[in-house]
Amino acid sequence: MKKNIGTADRFVRVMLGVIAIILGLSGILEGNLKWIALIVGAVMITVASVQFCPFYVLFGINICKVKEKK
Repeated sequence: MKKNIGTADRFVRVMLGVIAIILGLSGILEGNLKWIALIVGAVMITVASVQFCPFYVLFGINICKVKEKK
């Protein structure tokens, strides 16, 4: 997998993922919305950690500034 997520994008994804998980675990959200928040948070943090977003590939987006070694 080629990296296609840059540093700023990773930071935003981690912060949004943490906020979604906190909302899901804190009891503010209930029912299906709670589970959706937990899943979205986990996906955001996972995507940020592997630095690869499949949706970016579909749309031809590459935000990563680091060039990969050949």
